[in-house]
Amino acid sequence: MIRNSQIIFAAFTRNGVELALKISSVTGGQVYAPARFNAGIIEPDLKKWTGKIFHEASAIIFISACGIAVRSIAPYINNKLNDPAVIVIDERANYVIPILSGHVGGANDLARTIAEIINAQPVITTATDVNNLIAVDEWAVKNNCRIENPECIKKISADILENNNYKNIGVAVTYENIKTPFHVTLILRPKILFLGAGCKKNTDSEKFARAAEKFLNDSGVNILSLNALASINLKANEPAMINFARDNKIKFLTFSADELKNLQGVFTSSERVKKITGVDNICERAAMKAAGENAVLLRNKIIIDGITFALARGEEA
Repeated sequence: MIRNSQIIFAAFTRNGVELALKISSVTGGQVYAPARFNAGIIEPDLKKWTGKIFHEASAIIFISACGIAVRSIAPYINNKLNDPAVIVIDERANYVIPILSGHVGGANDLARTIAEIINAQPVITTATDVNNLIAVDEWAVKNNCRIENPECIKKISADILENNNYKNIGVAVTYENIKTPFHVTLILRPKILFLGAGCKKNTDSEKFARAAEKFLNDSGVNILSLNALASINLKANEPAMINFARDNKIKFLTFSADELKNLQGVFTSSERVKKITGVDNICERAAMKAAGENAVLLRNKIIIDGITFALARGEEA
């Protein structure tokens, strides 16, 4: 889902700015325009401005002609998993047109939402949508799954559109590393795994990442299914953990010693850890705490290169 703080509006006329402000009052986001308007400033160069915000924004909404938007974003388009949603709206608020990342980026859904706000017509052009068929990439986003092999999306979508129902084409939704069951298998990774960890102060970031990847591989699970890295709040500013979470685009959650200590369950106990932190176990407890109610501890405490890890599964992504 689009995060409000990362919606960016680009408008170029007074009517366009007013329309952007009207929409942003509901959706949130920041309005930018030429310097003569009371908004964030786009000038002097639209293409350079677009380059600066392209990978920071979850959605960019142009109140302009389609050509302006297309020329502005063209140099920065990379792939559908990382590109932001891009939408164009005419300044008279007649049409709302998603032109990039309709499914994975959420542009189609956002366009429909905006169209309702301003009483406009959403112009959706993706084939599965216009034929009222399921789009596997959109389904993945709505169900908080990561797409491991996006090159298969086109083949799956073509099969759905052509109603071929080939037996050697399919989708696998799993956090486990498995042998693909079909000749063409789109693999979706539900983000339901929570990695608990503990390490010494100023542990090397590369060492931490290698150890974490080994732990996950040995556990038979895929790193794309990680929802969060979790630890005690004493580690809230630990660079290795912060970097691992950032590099893998997951949350980094920390909990107080009391929060971890009060967690019900059977955990591997260490008097040494208790003397230092106030709680007898960090990695198992943190993983279970992060995973929430009805969490399942998939793997108990393991030490790799002096770093402790544990793994839990949550019910919701």
